[in-house]
Amino acid sequence: MSKSVKPAPPTTLVIFGAFGDLTRRLLMPALINMTRLGLVGNDFHVLGVGIDEGNDQSLREALGTFDAKGGEGDGEKGDAWARLKDRVGYLQGDFTKDDVFEQLKARVNGNVAFYFAVPAKFFGTIVDKLADHGLMAETPHGFRRIAIEKPFGHDLASARDLNARILARVSEAQIYRIDHFLGKETVQNIMTARFANMMIERVWNSDCIAHVQITAAETVDVGTRGKFYDGTGALRDMVPNHLFQLLAMVAMEPPASFDAEAIRNEKGKVLKAVRVYSPGKAKRNGVRGQYTAGKVKGVDVPAYTASPDVAPDSRTETYVALKLMVDTWRWAGVPFYLRTGKAMTCRDTEIAITFKPVPFASFPGAAADMLPPNRLIIQIQPDEGLSMDINIKRPGLEVATAPIALDFRYADEFDIGHLTGYESLIYDLFVGDQTLFQRADAIEAGWAAVQPFLDLWAHDAGMPEPYEAGTLGPAAADALLAHDDHTWHELAPAGQTVP
Repeated sequence: MSKSVKPAPPTTLVIFGAFGDLTRRLLMPALINMTRLGLVGNDFHVLGVGIDEGNDQSLREALGTFDAKGGEGDGEKGDAWARLKDRVGYLQGDFTKDDVFEQLKARVNGNVAFYFAVPAKFFGTIVDKLADHGLMAETPHGFRRIAIEKPFGHDLASARDLNARILARVSEAQIYRIDHFLGKETVQNIMTARFANMMIERVWNSDCIAHVQITAAETVDVGTRGKFYDGTGALRDMVPNHLFQLLAMVAMEPPASFDAEAIRNEKGKVLKAVRVYSPGKAKRNGVRGQYTAGKVKGVDVPAYTASPDVAPDSRTETYVALKLMVDTWRWAGVPFYLRTGKAMTCRDTEIAITFKPVPFASFPGAAADMLPPNRLIIQIQPDEGLSMDINIKRPGLEVATAPIALDFRYADEFDIGHLTGYESLIYDLFVGDQTLFQRADAIEAGWAAVQPFLDLWAHDAGMPEPYEAGTLGPAAADALLAHDDHTWHELAPAGQTVP
């Protein structure tokens, strides 16, 4: 840990859904890393709450994957878990009932953060119960905050209702709406790369940029999550949260300062400037797809409609591509293309900034339209880094050009391995920094932009366009860009770079 980063203040983290997958797979490893790095001290405690039968010891055994001899228990993580586990407790009960909150009130004091690692249908109920039992009342000696995972609503109306319900009981300053993408180093580096480098910010506008592509491709299929996914789909699952947060960081204006509200103000302005389409324009600017049977990395993948708990005639999309416009002076006329899908060729989350071509080229035998445009690739996962495509002279006697890539990979310069991305988010929750968390107005602006597509596809009797598992999506997504004489940036497997 950097010497300039102080440990978080004494805090109790109350996790609703203590035995759940999110807690076991992401939250507890992050808390162990925070213990190892000194981001929390011996005055940090964890109290799990859930319906599952159990006690302090059974929760420790369920979460203690770092405590196994000969496994992950060896080394620094094992030592950190050994220091933390005796401060992990459990409160068993139904968190929709009052008695659990009375017991909770007797077990916590001082600084308390409540983490909602539960299905979204419980968000409003838990906030109401916490407020009813006085658990959200802050004092000069203790903060009270809530961390809420996505999905925050399933459309514009439900997001507005949930915001209104929660804000009626707690203040916006107490709400930390988490998007785990924002915990990744490369996402946070977008603002630094822009605002700490004059050569980048000077060309970051419609004068120099032709279009922007934001991609979140997954190789995994729906698997056993069919019940959840068939009622959600790719658009709701990824676009108004993950992809819009990336869009906002790319398109925001320089903030007046780097405090939380200044940054959230600028991000909110971007999302409110995303053009809200009419039904006809939504149809022309959106594509939905659904994967059929195929092979991903040599492994057979069944069709989406053959997955457990998925209706055989389901019209739920597993792929979506959108063309969006941000109506500001900086971005007037620059299309933002977003795509996300499951069961695709490779796992790759990236932002591709394509610059306009050179207006004139005097090189022998190389017209301007033959030179590939400069492109900045911001790689979010799995191989975090930055890459700039430029043109150079090819070695030899003749003056001929060749494209090359200038690459930077975080792993080559920094030790960022074994972090979940939640460490920085949880730390900010404890110290009260809301920079990386979404505000109510931005949440609603995101849903407003995708609502025309939700409405269109809800009433469209047609099926999503099929694409074979292990491919890059449906042909209609290629046509969406071809209409503007653009093509998708070719995705590369981890560890490879595509020029």
